[in-house]
Amino acid sequence: MSTITFPDGSQKIFEKPISIFDIAKTISSSLAKKTLAGEVNGKLVDSSYLVSSDAKVKIITNNDEKSLEIIRHSTAHLLAQATQILYPNAQVTIGPVIENGFYYDFAYKDGFSENDLAKIEKLMQNIVKQNLKIERIEMSRDEAIKLFQDKGEAYKVEIIKDIPQDEILSFYKQGDFIDLCRGPHVPSTGKLIGFKLMKLAGAYWRGNSDNDMLQRIYGTAWNNKDDLNDYLNKLKEAEKRDHRKIGKTQNLFHLQEESPGMVFWHAKGWTLYKIIEKYLRQIFIDNNYQEIHTPQLIDKSLWEKSGHWDKFGEAMFVTNSENRNYVVKPMNCPAHIQIYNQGLRSYRDLPIRLAEFGNCHRNEPSGTLYGIMRVRNFVQDDGHIFCSESQILQESLDFINLTFDVYKHFGFDRDRVIIKLSTRPEKRVGSDEVWDKAEKALEEALNINNIKWELQEGEGAFYGPKIEFILKDCLDRQWQCGTLQVDFLMPKSLNAKYIDKDNTKKSPVMLHRAIVGSLERFIGILIEHYGGKYPNWLAPVQVIIINISDKHKDFALKLEKNLKKQQIRVIVDLRNEKIGFKIREHSIQHYPYMLVVGDEEVKTNKVSVRKNGKNLGAMDIKEFIKTIKE
Repeated sequence: MSTITFPDGSQKIFEKPISIFDIAKTISSSLAKKTLAGEVNGKLVDSSYLVSSDAKVKIITNNDEKSLEIIRHSTAHLLAQATQILYPNAQVTIGPVIENGFYYDFAYKDGFSENDLAKIEKLMQNIVKQNLKIERIEMSRDEAIKLFQDKGEAYKVEIIKDIPQDEILSFYKQGDFIDLCRGPHVPSTGKLIGFKLMKLAGAYWRGNSDNDMLQRIYGTAWNNKDDLNDYLNKLKEAEKRDHRKIGKTQNLFHLQEESPGMVFWHAKGWTLYKIIEKYLRQIFIDNNYQEIHTPQLIDKSLWEKSGHWDKFGEAMFVTNSENRNYVVKPMNCPAHIQIYNQGLRSYRDLPIRLAEFGNCHRNEPSGTLYGIMRVRNFVQDDGHIFCSESQILQESLDFINLTFDVYKHFGFDRDRVIIKLSTRPEKRVGSDEVWDKAEKALEEALNINNIKWELQEGEGAFYGPKIEFILKDCLDRQWQCGTLQVDFLMPKSLNAKYIDKDNTKKSPVMLHRAIVGSLERFIGILIEHYGGKYPNWLAPVQVIIINISDKHKDFALKLEKNLKKQQIRVIVDLRNEKIGFKIREHSIQHYPYMLVVGDEEVKTNKVSVRKNGKNLGAMDIKEFIKTIKE
């Protein structure tokens, strides 16, 4: 007899062991039809799994977010089955789930082409229509080795040989196809209705360049065709919004091989950069930060003392002068401690908030560089708060609320911000007692604000836990931007002290904090989020003035001068081109306002206003200035 407890607290009692599918059937036949898998005491299992003792059970349907992993894993097997039917000489290797989909690696000497993908996908769809039952089978290691040796699957045999002798292995069978897998999987191929093969790539066996090169097929899979189409449409939209394309179209920046991973900012792009910097600088001022500036080259010994050399030495640029090794600054924290250490500090001085637009260099691998999103030279809106242990909570609360306010200003409301708490990694410095205090402080700050957050175990920095602020853009892509880290250790290792109330010397706690993180990356995010159509306050050029003919040139130049006096970012196009051509050309630039001047405008001292492509008609110049400033 077993008592099954459901997520809503309701219970059912069963006399005999019963499968997840049959449990669903006792609730309703419609639920049974929708059942993909189950969750028993927090563990995902197949719908055929037998529950034989008291347990907490959840029925997984395609309405559950956990269903996607099961669907994608099952679709990877579907891909492997269809591939081997079409290309019997292709050996299967591994096929894991990845973000938004899956891939499967094949050993196939002839190689696949894009045309092959279409054939494979068509056969996958036919197998779905057959609605083949997917069965879980267990066998011993030796049985499994023999099975795949007989099938000529050398790579699968190698995987199995690495599994311990006494471990029972699970396999999934659909039709004549069988594959090694822990599962769970959907009950039949008919459940896999929303997938598409995306691209081909090469991959070394087990990621080792000394091994054979394999053929990798990437795919995406979703709960239904609507979700699939939505994802594919977002991919198309993401391609249109690519910050590299828009950056070129709008003449914002460029990158070139002579300086890999470093940005050449053009005038418009640098204007955008300075607008954001100016806004963040005011945030520093309003929240009692002291803005500082620290050197680009610092002796290697400081990075050794701080612990960064051992952890990040390979990613640092190093130079030599007069028999001394200097590091080109990859981060700002040790330098900020040097400023804190100048002079005797008292508990009355705390908290001390230092901020810097810190120019950093990191030797990122060339293969990871991506536009201005991943670069080797970047500037952070970096800050460090030196405080006592009793001040951690309030400083954390203030920073969290400030960060939400800044994101809202850029168009990201709270529901577009994901919060994650990253705890102690395996390789770290400091005692468990110190880590306990640091993690508790951040968790308490989040809970006091009733903030929904996710736990990332083992993902903290080597010196302390951190809160990560992740923005969801208009296409629901996630971008990690802000961070707040509690650090008891680095101030101590770099001899930072203050005199406490009892006249003893103590090391302050240092809170590492950034709101947008890398300004380069944040600008890339904004370009793609807005698709180059920036809000007026952020637009590098707010107004474009277009004259209809040469006789309106003086009026246009006078208007330009007037707007510049009002601190409005404006340019004028006086070319001898047709007005329709000019309007179309500048529409691509997405300037918020376009002013057209001709005979009527000169006569009435007004302007013809177009806002974001819409014609607003004639407007008095003073009225327009008031409008744009508002």
